[in-house]
Amino acid sequence: MIPIQHTINTPYIAGPVHCYSAELGGDLVLFDTGPPTDEAEKFLRENIDLGRLKHVVITHCHIDHYGQAAWIEKNSDATVYLPYRDCLKIDHHLKRMDEMYHLLIELGFGENYLNKLRKIFESGALFPPFPQNYIPVEKYLPNHLGIEIVSCPGHSQSDLIYAGVDWAVTGDTMLRGVFQCPVLDVDLEEGGRFKNYKAYCASLRKLASLRSKLILPGHRRSVKDIDSTLLYYVSKMLLRVSQLHPYRDEENLLLVVEKLLGGNMSDVLRIYLKASEIFFMKDFLHQPELLRESLEATGLFEEVSALYHDAVYQL
Repeated sequence: MIPIQHTINTPYIAGPVHCYSAELGGDLVLFDTGPPTDEAEKFLRENIDLGRLKHVVITHCHIDHYGQAAWIEKNSDATVYLPYRDCLKIDHHLKRMDEMYHLLIELGFGENYLNKLRKIFESGALFPPFPQNYIPVEKYLPNHLGIEIVSCPGHSQSDLIYAGVDWAVTGDTMLRGVFQCPVLDVDLEEGGRFKNYKAYCASLRKLASLRSKLILPGHRRSVKDIDSTLLYYVSKMLLRVSQLHPYRDEENLLLVVEKLLGGNMSDVLRIYLKASEIFFMKDFLHQPELLRESLEATGLFEEVSALYHDAVYQL
């Protein structure tokens, strides 16, 4: 059975978000929940049979994808499953925040900026309440549901894809016409900074393996062609790397952000996302062969070979 797409409006720049429901192994399953808004709550009440709902499966814990998980937990008997790496973030939130701030300080960010970022993180604007009894989906999702779990870090380090025989719920890993750079984060499992560039290259191979499946994305209506979507991501990144070249040896990340944003430094989250993008691209410049090997393995390298050459060898 192909999951049913449910579209819920959000107040965020990403626009409407899709959740999916399906009868799998005799159980009603909901993939993602929508944002923590009254409109989303009303939609779920009217469109999901909460009395029969057995499993709520989250692709990644960003506000528009898990925002109603705590509410559903209170208003149904469903089990809520979160990605393992998101469980780590929740269980060790204070440690993660402390290590994140320390990392940003090392990269050139001052206390003024960190205080603004800290206020946003602590306000609950990005992290609505989590369910009380969540469990790691990779360890406990019942086998009778017939769902394959594919880890594809890219948009975040916890991104998971849930695949059936001929379909795949992909969260934010496959968005048509949207470039998403992996965000700067700490690795609570291995310690230090999460190596998102290395993970991204591995994810490209996994995403390419979904070519035979119907893609059910977290935003936009559909993804018709996996190859063109992946090539869009890679091409955008390579073009931006070329713009970074004048600053490739600058160690102060905040200084690079200031130069690239042209002094427009008032949006705290935009600064953080831009810094993440720059760090990701610097990792690429240190090991460009990782991306090339992944693209060659998927048969996509020739399509971007000229851009790759310009990004790697530009003087």
